[in-house]
Amino acid sequence: MSSILHLKFFLEKHGFHVSSRLADKLGMRANSVRLFFIYISFVTVGLGFGVYLILAFWLRLKDLIRAKRTSVFDL
Repeated sequence: MSSILHLKFFLEKHGFHVSSRLADKLGMRANSVRLFFIYISFVTVGLGFGVYLILAFWLRLKDLIRAKRTSVFDL
């Protein structure tokens, strides 16, 4: 359990200051940088889901347009 706490403290000390250091370099507030990362994460998740829906609609439309015929006499 001690190693897990050690890892947690290490990540908190070195990992969570990324947005504040980036904000200092860009001359912005850290809150704005954090909000930007949150918005970008929602956009990327939504973009993947949107592409999935478009492809599903496209395949369904293709199946509706091109009917499957099982024999020559279905013409």
